[in-house]
Amino acid sequence: MTPRLSFSSFSSFHLCLLVVLALFRSCSSKQNSEHVLCIDAERQALLRFKHGLTDETHRLASWVAENKDCCNWYGITCDNSTGHVHRVHLPGHGGHCPAYSASYFTEKEYTDASNQRLKGDISRSLLDLKQLKHLDLSCNDFRGIQVPKFIGSLQNLKYLNLLNSKFGGTIPPQLGNLSNLNVLCLGSFHEFNEESTSVMNMQWLSGLGMLHHLDMSGVDLSKVVDWLQVINTLPSLVELHLSSCALSDIHPYVHRLNLTSLSLLDLSRNYFYISVPPQWISSMTSLVSLDLSMSFLGPLPSFRNLTSLEFLYLNGNNLINSSLVLEELSNSNLILLGVSASGISSLLIDSLHNLTSLLSLDLSYNQLTRIIPKSLGNLCNVREIDLSRNSFGNITLTYLLKSFLECKSPALESLSLRGNYIDSIIPLTIGQLSLLRTLDISLNQVSGLIPYSMGRLSSLEVLDLSDNRINGSLPNWIGRLSSLKELILSNNQLDGNLPDSLGQISKLNSLGFSNNSLTGVVTESHFAKLVSLNYLDGAGNNLTFRPQVESWIPAFQLRELYLNSWVLGPDFPLWLQSQKKLTELDISNTHISSPMPESFFDSFPNLAYLDMSENRIQGNITLLVIPATLEEVNLSFNELLGSLQHLLCSNGVTKIKFLNLGNNNLSGVIPDCWEKWPSLGVLNLENNNLSGEIPRTLGSIDSLEFLSMRGNKISGRLPSSLMKLMKLKVLQLGRNELTGRIPTWIGTKLTLLRLLNLRANNLDGSIPHEICYLNDVQILDLAHNNLDGNIPSCFNNFSILSGIEATPSDLFAFNFGRGPAYTIIGDSLVIKGREDTYNTILGLVMLLDLSSNNLVGHIPSELTSLTELRSLNLSRNHLTGRIPEKIGGMKSLESFDLSLNNLYGELPISLSMLNFLSSFNVSYNNFSGRIPTSTQLQSMKESSFLGNKLCGAPLTQNKGCVPRTSTTDTSQEEKEDGRGDWGLIISIVVGFVTGFWIILGPLIVKRSWRIAYFNFLSRLSYMVYNVTRKYCCHMFSK
Repeated sequence: MTPRLSFSSFSSFHLCLLVVLALFRSCSSKQNSEHVLCIDAERQALLRFKHGLTDETHRLASWVAENKDCCNWYGITCDNSTGHVHRVHLPGHGGHCPAYSASYFTEKEYTDASNQRLKGDISRSLLDLKQLKHLDLSCNDFRGIQVPKFIGSLQNLKYLNLLNSKFGGTIPPQLGNLSNLNVLCLGSFHEFNEESTSVMNMQWLSGLGMLHHLDMSGVDLSKVVDWLQVINTLPSLVELHLSSCALSDIHPYVHRLNLTSLSLLDLSRNYFYISVPPQWISSMTSLVSLDLSMSFLGPLPSFRNLTSLEFLYLNGNNLINSSLVLEELSNSNLILLGVSASGISSLLIDSLHNLTSLLSLDLSYNQLTRIIPKSLGNLCNVREIDLSRNSFGNITLTYLLKSFLECKSPALESLSLRGNYIDSIIPLTIGQLSLLRTLDISLNQVSGLIPYSMGRLSSLEVLDLSDNRINGSLPNWIGRLSSLKELILSNNQLDGNLPDSLGQISKLNSLGFSNNSLTGVVTESHFAKLVSLNYLDGAGNNLTFRPQVESWIPAFQLRELYLNSWVLGPDFPLWLQSQKKLTELDISNTHISSPMPESFFDSFPNLAYLDMSENRIQGNITLLVIPATLEEVNLSFNELLGSLQHLLCSNGVTKIKFLNLGNNNLSGVIPDCWEKWPSLGVLNLENNNLSGEIPRTLGSIDSLEFLSMRGNKISGRLPSSLMKLMKLKVLQLGRNELTGRIPTWIGTKLTLLRLLNLRANNLDGSIPHEICYLNDVQILDLAHNNLDGNIPSCFNNFSILSGIEATPSDLFAFNFGRGPAYTIIGDSLVIKGREDTYNTILGLVMLLDLSSNNLVGHIPSELTSLTELRSLNLSRNHLTGRIPEKIGGMKSLESFDLSLNNLYGELPISLSMLNFLSSFNVSYNNFSGRIPTSTQLQSMKESSFLGNKLCGAPLTQNKGCVPRTSTTDTSQEEKEDGRGDWGLIISIVVGFVTGFWIILGPLIVKRSWRIAYFNFLSRLSYMVYNVTRKYCCHMFSK
């Protein structure tokens, strides 16, 4: 019997078939949707957007017309079903929202993190992306342009992030039209950005009712008075960042806000000057994170009602009188507490009790002198603690760590004790902190060996023991710290060899052991597995690097390398040229004597800092082409030769800030193309064989602070264009063949000069009085010229030499943000009769040298007001007159030379007051009398007094010693300066008047005295007459 299909079975069959077909269609549709191409109009819009940008690192390489599917382009995301672009995500490297400058420790790290920044203009073509919901252009570089107003027309935007992209000007209120926005980031890092944005009126924010994340940190809101009222119209707000906004008023009398969802509030770095703490902050019970760092110079708000608070930052406020506020935090649920640089003492920290939930505590830069009390909370649970820059100098590390070492299972992961002057050894018990990931004991006085127990810290990622007195060898077990990423041991007293085990720490990215006493040979085995290494600083050790395989290529790619004082030569190290990512390289004083490879700079496309000084590198400098990335170049003290024309003039405009080619064998004229070097701060061409005149275009470098061309064969006059170098602090043109007068503009235009060296030229004329406008000068060397005339009497205007202003400690150090330290310059000066080069101590030198000229006249008494002057040399001139009597007021004088002049008179008694005098020469003048008595003067050589009429120690021959106050000298002085001794004249007149009135006064007043007096004179004259007459008669009778 043939079966029959019922309706029900038929229906079930077809129903199943329809379901299968529907599922197949759905899958097919989904599969097809994954291949939906972007809309052509939007692709063209993106290409126009790219056209307005400068993409130096080729991040947008996939954005080309040939690539039809823009949904696959870098940073672009499309809707799967429609193909519309709904996401443009192009932050610079590390860019995200929120992001803060605190994420970067230095400007250099910030720059490196943002080295993929886009530049240029933002095209209106973005308006063609009709469904755009997400736009992120953060951490780029738009060079101060205003945030485009048209962005306010992208109605579908929910996420807009322009954080730290160097916009400028006023933020357009048109952004208030983006009513769908959830996230708005417009902030910037003021620490690193010169550009700044501002807002005059915040009312446009009131239209963003759906906003839950707002970041305007770094935006100038100083003109906005009602900022708090506007923020109060955003009920959905969860996070609010208004750091560094220059807010003028925090509205202390507002009691409560409507921001019931706000969990994060950042008002740091606003510096509110108030006497009444704001009450509305105390009412925000939903707050989980509160940052008030560097905002309150007065009282802090109460935290008693903030029961949800877990993260509290009070760094940089004045908490000295805030014990009650700190007590309110006791028994709270705080997980993190930051009170760095808040004036907290050990006594004040006792106000905190029972913070049992605390995991992170920052007490750095305070006044703590004893260990953290256990009453603070459960210290066994604390994971991070920063106690750097306190005053634990009298506490050993063992005692300081006692509260943590007593825990059965200490949770401590990060410990910083940096800069506490701790004089201690590292205890063996340090190995008990087995969870430590970061340990920083740098900048103390820790001594002794590195204990073997530290080898048990297997979780350690950062170990910084730099700037201590740790001695002994670097232990071989260091290789067991397999988690290490940073190992910094610089500036200690470590000796011995580098252990091979260092090469086994495969995660290591930063290694520093500079300025120790390490010796021996380093081979490639010391770097065998260091595949992550990008920073290596071993400078200042006596190490020799000898790869066993000449063709060795390291497994790492370094960004910074400092091997100063190693032995790398004599041949140029080939392995260096494999380090393509180098930005900073110091191989100075490494015994390299071979020529620099012609393709040297081609190997380092990102190089910004280069120091190869103090080698014997040979070759013609005309073969070198300086890359555009370089900012600092030091090739001094080598054997480079040739002309500078090609090196300086063949390229376009450079951004080099420091150029030192001194002490080589360079020749030819100095090229006149300095308009291509607008960023130069330091230019050193000293001690070469350069000739010709000083080029006039040097005056176009208005950023120049240091200029040295001493020790060449430069001729001609000083060009007037140099008067434009108004930032110049150091001008060294000594030992050349310059002619003409010292121009007056040196004093009137270059008023910031602190060192002026024109020594050993052919300059003539008088010293211009305008030079006295150099108030800050501390080294003035005009010796060995043909200068004539008088010494200006206005030298007392030199405020540093007079002690009116203090001398800056870094006076002759220049730092341009690159390199391991300041670049210190030097000068060759004659002090105490011998010529030396002064470098690191140049800032301590106070010198005035006018010797070996044709100066005449007397020594101005105003010179004696230069109380800070340490070296004064006026020798080999034609000076006359006496040494000023107040010379003893120059208390700091160490070297004093007046030899070979025409000075006369006695040596002033006040010379005996110069207690620091160690070099003194008055030989071959016309001095007379006895040498004043003092420990310093009697310790001088006899030759310092020869050629005079002086007597007394240290002279052994005292013949011809003329007594003090010589008549001859007096008459000579009266003849030469026409003044005579006014003291003597006054005393004679006073004596005459007094005698006149004592003798003749009574005769005029009393008549009886007059009669008696004249009778006496009559009798006396009669007696004289009789005696004379008898004598004459007797003579004639013979």
